[in-house]
Amino acid sequence: MSAPSVDFWFDLASNYSYLSAMRIDELATRAGVAVRWRPFLLGPIFDALGWSAPPFVAQKEKGAYVMRDMQRQCAKYALPWAPPSEFPRRALLATRVAVLAADEPWLPTWCRAVMVRNFGEDREVESPEAITQMLKARGLDAASVLALATGDENRRRMRERTQRARSLGVFGAPTFFVGDEMFWGNDRLEDAIEEALSAAS
Repeated sequence: MSAPSVDFWFDLASNYSYLSAMRIDELATRAGVAVRWRPFLLGPIFDALGWSAPPFVAQKEKGAYVMRDMQRQCAKYALPWAPPSEFPRRALLATRVAVLAADEPWLPTWCRAVMVRNFGEDREVESPEAITQMLKARGLDAASVLALATGDENRRRMRERTQRARSLGVFGAPTFFVGDEMFWGNDRLEDAIEEALSAAS
């Protein structure tokens, strides 16, 4: 019998990924399911699919709905929500740090901090100053982390991570995998955890 686990693919600039990132550890821990955090960039996948902009941006009606939906969902889960004045907000450097962290124990707290700053406080998450502040708040050596995160090896690692997402058939975020089974969207998080338990039994 294998241990139950879920692969959690997400983009730090994705609002629905925010909802899942803030919930997944508590739900998975309660169920006894391990979570593998897999940050990636959704933009290159949209480009590969021929989309010039995210659907929420390209369709103003959908965009308006999503902002209202996020207000409701954040109230439901008791999460902070400040409608972002820039959407999607650039988070390339923050994502490079996340990819560098790989399976480091501070990866989930880093991702949650970035997302709360973006979606809960409407503050930028791209400048070296913002990244340095958040890294230091986690007790990390900001200069060393930034140097490694912006290095060629980590840039290659991030490209490979995004290419891996594309090869798996990921087309949006958040996406969860239990083996080959894909679950897309924050509202499928609980289904993915249930599948992990079923697959392990």
